[in-house]
Amino acid sequence: MNKLKWSKFPLIAIAIVLLWIKTYIVYKTSFDIKIENWRQEFILFINPLSFLMFIFGIGLFLKGKSQNRFIITTSFLMSAVLFSNVVFYRFFNDFLTIPVLFQTSNMADLGSSVNELLEWKDLLYFTDFFLIVAFVLRRPTLTEQKNRNKVVISAYYLLTAAIAFFNLGLAEAERPQLLTRTFDREMLVKNIGTYNYHIYDAFLQSKSSAQRALADGSELVDIENYVRANYKRPSDDMFGIAKGKNVILISMESTQSFVINQEVNGQEITPFLNQFIKESYYFDNFYHQTAQGKTSDSEFIVENSLYGLSRGAVFFTHSENEYRATPEILNENGYYTASLHANNKSFWNRDLMYDSLGYTRFYALGDYDVDETNSIGWGLKDIPFFEQSVDHLLNMPKPFYSKFITLTNHFPFELGEEDLYIQPYDSTNKTVNNYFPTVRYQDEALKLFIEELKENGLYEESIIILYGDHYGISENHNKTMGEFLGKEITPFESTQLQRVPLIIHIPGQEGKVIHNVSGQVDLKPTILHLLGIDTKQNIDFGSDLFSKDYTEFTLLRDGSFITKDYVYTKGTCYDKSTGEATDSADACEPYMEKAKNELEYSDKIVYGDLLRFYEKSGNIKKDTNE
Repeated sequence: MNKLKWSKFPLIAIAIVLLWIKTYIVYKTSFDIKIENWRQEFILFINPLSFLMFIFGIGLFLKGKSQNRFIITTSFLMSAVLFSNVVFYRFFNDFLTIPVLFQTSNMADLGSSVNELLEWKDLLYFTDFFLIVAFVLRRPTLTEQKNRNKVVISAYYLLTAAIAFFNLGLAEAERPQLLTRTFDREMLVKNIGTYNYHIYDAFLQSKSSAQRALADGSELVDIENYVRANYKRPSDDMFGIAKGKNVILISMESTQSFVINQEVNGQEITPFLNQFIKESYYFDNFYHQTAQGKTSDSEFIVENSLYGLSRGAVFFTHSENEYRATPEILNENGYYTASLHANNKSFWNRDLMYDSLGYTRFYALGDYDVDETNSIGWGLKDIPFFEQSVDHLLNMPKPFYSKFITLTNHFPFELGEEDLYIQPYDSTNKTVNNYFPTVRYQDEALKLFIEELKENGLYEESIIILYGDHYGISENHNKTMGEFLGKEITPFESTQLQRVPLIIHIPGQEGKVIHNVSGQVDLKPTILHLLGIDTKQNIDFGSDLFSKDYTEFTLLRDGSFITKDYVYTKGTCYDKSTGEATDSADACEPYMEKAKNELEYSDKIVYGDLLRFYEKSGNIKKDTNE
C-alpha cells in the first residue's frame, strides 16, 4: 500500500496551527475572559483545536487545487467568525448568537456604531489567511496528492475526537453542568471555545424553534402557581392614585445611574434630572435587566413583566407570540396607546412586535420632519424629537399611554459643537469622554419637553415615568470608569453600574427617594396599579414598587441577582456593605433557586408562546390546541 505521508498535506497542519495560535492570542487580547487557575488557562489554550482539526480535516478528502481552495476558504471564514465576535464584543461585551445574526434589518441603521468599532489594525486578525494565500501562491503543488489513505484519515479523526472529549472532560470537571448554564456565554467560550460555542448555539436555536410546536397549556400550571405565590398586594395609598391620568413613559437611551448628581469638568451632567427627582419618586437601586436585545429588551421587559431572552431579542425571534402587555390591557381600559420613536418602523422589528403588544399607533420616522440639520448619529436629535412629539400628544384621544424612545445618547455618542452643553471628559478613552456630553444633551431635551408639557396643559394631567433602558458604558471601559469614579471596578462594582434611573412623577405628590432594590420587570404592575387596574390575574414576574410587601430581589439576565444585602455575580456572593466576597452559606444560596426558576419560567413562556393558552380572566384554556 502506498502510504500517504503527512508531508503531503502540510498546508492543513499550517492552517490549523496558525488559526489555533491566533485564536488563543485573540482570547487574551480582545476578550476579557477571567482566568482563575492554570487549569482554566490550559483549557482556554486547547479549546479551539478539536474544532479546527475537524473542519480543516475535511480537506483530507480533497485533492490538489480543490484542497487548497477549501483550506483558503475555511481559513477566511473561521477568521471572519472570530473577528465578528471581536467587533461585537468591543461594545456589547458579549459573544454573537444566531438570533443576533438574524437581525439583519438593523444593519442599515448601525453604520456609525460599526464604523466606530472598526480599525485599520483589524486586518491583523486575518494574518493567518494572508500567510496561507501567500504559501499557496508560492508553492501551489505542495499539497497535491494522488491517493487518500483511509487509515491515516481515520486515525486523524480519532485523535480529533479524543482531543474534543478530553477538552469537554476538563471543562466539566472545572465547571459542572457547563452546558446547562447557557446564559453564561463567556463560560462556554472559555471552556469549549468560540467555534464549538457557535455549534452549541446552533443546537440551542434548533431546540428553541421546536419548543412552540411541542408546548401545551399544562406547562403554565407550575408557572401560574409560582407567580400567584409571589404576588404582592398593591399599596392602599397608591393604588388608583393616578386613575384616569395620561401616562408618558420615556426610555432614556444608555443612561446609567452613576451620572445622577455627578459632575464633569465642574459642571452637572444632569442638572434637570437632579431637580426633577426632588419633585418625584426616585428609585436609586433600580437595575436594567437586558441582554442582547438592549433597548428592545427593555421595552419587552417593561411592558410584559417577563425577562428577555439570553440569546437574541424577543422582538425578532418571537414577535408573533401572544402577549398580555401593558398597551393591550390599557386599550381595554379606555386608553389610547402609542409609541413614539423617530426611527425606521422595522428597526428592532417594532412594526410587527408593537401589534403583538397591542399598540394602537406607532409614530415612527415618517411622522417626523427629519433632515441633516436636526439629526446626528442614529437620527433625529432628542430636542426636535420631543418638540415635534408634543403635537402628536395634543392630537391623541385622552387618556393616553405614550412611550418615547430617545436616540441621541447612543453609542458612539456623537454630538455637534452647537449642542455641547458641557465639554467631554478628559481621558484617553473616546467612548467615555463623549458619553457625558450626550447625556447632558438628553437632560436638556427632557427639560424643554417638560416645559412644553406645562405650557400645553398636559403636565398636570399626566404621570411621567423616566427610566434608563440599558448600560451606556460597557465593561470594556472599566479602567477609565474606575478613574472617573475613583475606585476599582470589580465584578461587584460592575454589577452596581447596571443601575439605571427610574423617576416616577405623579401630579400632587411630593418627591421621595426609595432605596428598594428593583428592576425593569417591576414597572408593568407598578404602572397598572397606579392607574387603578388590578394585576392579580396576570402572569407577571415583577411586583408593585409601592407595595408594602415588596421583596428586594432583582434578577439580571446573566443569572446575577441583587438583594437588600448581597450581590451575586460570576459565581461569587458579595456583601453590599463592604463590596467583598462572603463565604456565608445563608447569604446568596437561598435566592439561587428563585433566580433559576424565574429565568426558566420566563423562557418557557416566550419559547413556547404559552400565553396563547391563557385567558384574560386568568384561567388556562381547556383546549390547549388553540
